[in-house]
Formats: sequence, structure tokens, C-alpha cells
Amino acid sequence: MAFVSFVGRVLFVSVFILSAWQEFNEFGIDGGPAVRTLRPKFNVFSKHVLSRTGIVLPAIEIKHLVAAAIALKGFGSLLFILDSSLGACLLLLHQAIATPILYDFYNYDADRKEFAALFAKFTQNLALFGALLFFIGMKNSMPRRQMKKRAPKTKTT
Repeated sequence: MAFVSFVGRVLFVSVFILSAWQEFNEFGIDGGPAVRTLRPKFNVFSKHVLSRTGIVLPAIEIKHLVAAAIALKGFGSLLFILDSSLGACLLLLHQAIATPILYDFYNYDADRKEFAALFAKFTQNLALFGALLFFIGMKNSMPRRQMKKRAPKTKTT
């Protein structure tokens, strides 16, 4: 059963590992296509946050944000494969930050084709988020195996 669990964790994080590997290979000096995709979406997200809450998000270099996302996905995936709750928490943090920014279906009308594509990706990421929460919940609800204390042998003299 332990092997099946390991294979399941590897298959689950393959989404994150492959994504991080692709972004790492394309990163370059300017941050690659991830920066070009994220910059306008982050600007729209920060304006949305400002208009709804009045909170001004700090000015951040998008290249550093992409590098942090690569690190979160890569390190979190490796820890998750090793059956660590910390890895799941790192992946949860990435999902919580990236999902509403990247898949901003709420900025489009429902009759546009972008809405359907972004909504589908958003719900897929919500499913990944839920699976990570399930993993953490199962990990914390299982009793830890305790070593049985052996009764000392009586000495016969």
C-alpha cells in the first residue's frame, strides 16, 4: 500500500513539477513567457483588489513573482512526494495565490469564449486545492504508529 501511495503522490505532483520545469527552462533574463502572461493579469488583479477593498498591493517585480512560484512548486512537490504536510502546504500557498490571478474568469462576460476556458482552468485548480486539503486532513487525522513497549524479560538465575 505504501508503494501505491507513493506512486499516487508522484502522479499528483507531476502537474506542478512539469509546470515548474517548463517555466524554469523558459525563464531567461526577462522571466520568459510566464512574466509576459502574468504582468497584465497581475495589474488587473491589483486594480480589482484596490477597487473592492481599498488595499494597495505593493509594487513587485513580476520576474521575482514567477521565480517564487517556480520555487514553491518545485520544493513543495519534492516534499509532497516524500509524504510531507509542509509540501502540501507550500503547494496550497501557490494555488491560493496563483489561481485567482491567472484564471480571472470574473473579469469576462459569460458569453465570451475566454470566460469558459478560464472558468474550466479555475475549477481544475480548485480541485487540486481540494485534493491538497484532503491530503493534509487525512495526514493529520491518522493516528501515528507508536512503538510497543516490550515487557522486560525476567532474569532466571
